[in-house]
Amino acid sequence: MADLVYQRIIKDLTRRIFAGEFAAEMRLPDERHLSEEYAVSRSSIKRALAMLANDGVVFKKRGSGTFINPLYLENQSLFNYEGSNLGITDNLQMAGKKPGIKLLEFAAIPATATLQRDLFLQSGEFVYQIKRLRLLDDQPFMIEESFIPIKVVPELNQDIAGHSIFNYLQETKKQAVTKSFLTIGAAPATAEDQDLLHLQANEPEGTMAGIFFLDDGTPIEYSFMRMHYRYLKFNSFVAIDKP
Repeated sequence: MADLVYQRIIKDLTRRIFAGEFAAEMRLPDERHLSEEYAVSRSSIKRALAMLANDGVVFKKRGSGTFINPLYLENQSLFNYEGSNLGITDNLQMAGKKPGIKLLEFAAIPATATLQRDLFLQSGEFVYQIKRLRLLDDQPFMIEESFIPIKVVPELNQDIAGHSIFNYLQETKKQAVTKSFLTIGAAPATAEDQDLLHLQANEPEGTMAGIFFLDDGTPIEYSFMRMHYRYLKFNSFVAIDKP
């Protein structure tokens, strides 16, 4: 319950920050005021503000209060991982735009040697090959090609694949996807990707490739994603502890 309280505060404060509610002074109300406003303990407010500070959304100035990071506002990332799994559907945050999925391909194929290595499979095992087009307000922004071991989700079908697979796992199997390793880069777009993402011939696409893991450590998916370059934007906050 305590986790839900501070996560709710983070979500609402983030919404209010991006709505410009605190734009005049770029400063959040003090902890006492927020505690009264949200009707929660000061410790819940402290935890929420600490998480926002760790993500670089806000920063604390000793003796002056908690301020909004203007660079974070200017460079808002497409992904905002604050939910209970790493699914794209639940973690998209782009000015209130509605996410959508268009299923392009769905098949069962033998796992290649590379997929056997990445997903810890044996020779002869099969995976689902899923290709989906991700949308924001019906506009394409990402092509997602995923490979999921059949033995982990044997009942997977086109209907499930047309929605959030990670949410399906969490709701029906009580399994959350909570860890991933991602490599981010850029590449020339193929003719097919140019068509799907509405890119010009001279425009690049952003790429992300990685493995996603269930909370028990089981590799659940290898995914290769190509996105419109406008959306390849991630924020990082670096802090060095003094000795």
